[in-house]
Amino acid sequence: MSIRHALGAALAGGALAITAAPAHAADTQAELRALVKQDAYPAALASVGNARGKVRNFTAGVGDLKTREPVPVDGEVRIGSNTKTFTAVVVLQLVQEGKLELDAPVERYLPSLVRGDGIDGRAITVRQLLNHTSGLPNYTNFLAEGLLPYQHWYAEPRTLLDLGLEQKALHAPGEGFNYSNTNYLVLGLIVERVTHRPIGEQITQRVIKPLNLRRTYFPGVGEERLRGPHPHGYHHDDVALPLVDVSEQDPSFGWAAGQMVSTPSEINRFFVALLKGRLLPANLLREMRTTVPADELGKGVRYGLGLTSTPLSCGGLAWGHGGTITGYWTTNAATDAGRAATVAVTELPRTDAQLARVQDIVDGALCD
Repeated sequence: MSIRHALGAALAGGALAITAAPAHAADTQAELRALVKQDAYPAALASVGNARGKVRNFTAGVGDLKTREPVPVDGEVRIGSNTKTFTAVVVLQLVQEGKLELDAPVERYLPSLVRGDGIDGRAITVRQLLNHTSGLPNYTNFLAEGLLPYQHWYAEPRTLLDLGLEQKALHAPGEGFNYSNTNYLVLGLIVERVTHRPIGEQITQRVIKPLNLRRTYFPGVGEERLRGPHPHGYHHDDVALPLVDVSEQDPSFGWAAGQMVSTPSEINRFFVALLKGRLLPANLLREMRTTVPADELGKGVRYGLGLTSTPLSCGGLAWGHGGTITGYWTTNAATDAGRAATVAVTELPRTDAQLARVQDIVDGALCD
């Protein structure tokens, strides 16, 4: 996956899936230190869980460039597009309850709302939103010119939808894969229309509380500060300028596509629980794991219903998502055997090589 795609087209939390790397014995602590030294990330955090449930947490770098405070172990980070998987679980639970249909048109739930140049909600299905085959353009394209002007910008979901619908359709529904945050913006609106409750509340009641994820949350309206111990996140639109502390920011531009906060260990717990069938019945988990080619996200990557699959260097598949948002990048995956790994860094990657180095740590942890 190109750095241009990662930081342009998918900026409310792009799916940064792991790519195959040579199998090697993992030394996650040493690899995090090397990562911080080589790529100058302010901080890196990781959590690795084995099939028996043993969890190891690691840190490197500093949590605050000004005070040089240490990185909080398993600290809170903004998880970007991992939010999509939480949103997808809620949608599929509503399918289970008979309140939504996967192959129903968007028009049924949002009459006359999704319209534009080549865009027609009567021709787009809920499934196509979930697997990014709808052809809807990416509303976060406006962020490609710079993020800092939007650090404290609050955006209503309908404002974001307008930004997406001002653009031309990428292709006819079902005729290709194009990762677009607009798909999950529309899914969030559908959830709210069907349940008559906020998407953040639905994620909390249906996913976070049942799994007892105490440090995972959907920030409220206007909530800019992270609630618990966390490493500071940093960003600069111009690499010639100093890094800016963006820990306090309004994440509303991510909404149902990328607004959430969690910790590396709780991201792992969520994906392991999902794969073990604790959130969805077997038939809907199979639907979620029914994938389409998603080469724009990386070699061999496929996309299901809010879930990516990637070949591991040691064989088999890893399932996860990953995400970016201003100041934070997480790469994560889990296996059917119950292994899981998440790496988070506190600055967005700038090159494909940087992407690969973080992705290789995840691959190594899962293959060790």
